[in-house]
Amino acid sequence: MTSPAPQTSQPTYRDRVFRSGGGILGGLLLLAIAGWLGVDALVRGTGRTPWLALAGLLFSVPLVVAFSLRPAVFAGEDRLRIRNPFRTITLPWAAVTEIRAAYSCEVLTESAGKFQLWAVPVSLRQRKRAHRYQDRLARGGASEAPDPARLALVDRAVAEMRELSERATTRPTAQGEPVVRWAYEVIAPALAGLVLLIVLLTTT
Repeated sequence: MTSPAPQTSQPTYRDRVFRSGGGILGGLLLLAIAGWLGVDALVRGTGRTPWLALAGLLFSVPLVVAFSLRPAVFAGEDRLRIRNPFRTITLPWAAVTEIRAAYSCEVLTESAGKFQLWAVPVSLRQRKRAHRYQDRLARGGASEAPDPARLALVDRAVAEMRELSERATTRPTAQGEPVVRWAYEVIAPALAGLVLLIVLLTTT
């Protein structure tokens, strides 16, 4: 009895992850300051001060996490997953019509509209430096392509995502419709903290 021939499949690769290092560093710094001030008020405060500190932490910490630590873009072989402050958007590559970066990095779709990539900020300073480098190549008459490492980070990220999108356009596993999910794990505690703050500040 002969054994069945082994099935061959295309190799799979890990998602490419794009995040803002400056945003993460700033978020960690803000969380450290908020934790230091908040815990001090909780421990040493009197009267309503501990409650105000608790409400302030409950309101501010999720927002700091949402805008600094949470944003990320995961570019895989079949889809693009965008984790923005309050939403997670999953886009099969076939649903993506364009990826561009002007004053912000955006991905466009036909059925779901436009989504901003918070994790891929546009740095005008980096772009000016990259343009000066390209101008030097042009003035020197260089025929080789520009070094990708000398491009602005956002332009390198856009180029990589466009390459993945073009490769996956006709792949069956890259078909489908966009899926948008709200980040209730961020929204709910922030709203609870806001309500508690309003109640404490409006009552005697």
